[in-house]
Order: sequence, then C-alpha cells, then structure tokens
Amino acid sequence: MPYTTDLVHELNTLVRFDLDTGQHGIKVHKTADAEVIAAVQRLHAKGLVTQADGGYLTSLGREAAEHAQVMLGFLTTGVAASVSVR
Repeated sequence: MPYTTDLVHELNTLVRFDLDTGQHGIKVHKTADAEVIAAVQRLHAKGLVTQADGGYLTSLGREAAEHAQVMLGFLTTGVAASVSVR
C-alpha cells in the first residue's frame, strides 16, 4: 500500500517531535493549515499524541516517531538517523 497524502502529513508531524526529551510537545494552532490540523487530530485518534491539537507523544507515538525519523534519515542521507530502532 503506498503512502497517501494523509499519511504523509502524519509522518511529517511525527518527525517534528524532539525525541531527545519527553518534555517538548507540539501545539497546532487553529490558524495552521487544515492538513496539519487534520493530521494531528488523526494521530490523536490513533493514540499517538495526547491531545487533538498536539500535546506530547504517547509511548506508541514515540515509537512511531522514532521509526519515522530513522526512515527519513535513510531516505535523505542514506544512513540511519541517530535514533536506534529496537
């Protein structure tokens, strides 16, 4: 199954989280692009973020973000990002 536009927006949201600390969340304001707002709401519905407007990663969300960031590293530089996948 290829990536849909909605999934790409969700992946782009996941790679914005700082995985070096669990203290940084994200806040998506109502003035953000509709695609971004919808992506965060879908991530919340899937149990990956704590709030419908962003918040923090859940444990499942952190795992998904780690994988998304490693994949982005492979695709953009040809080497894994600094995050190690279990």
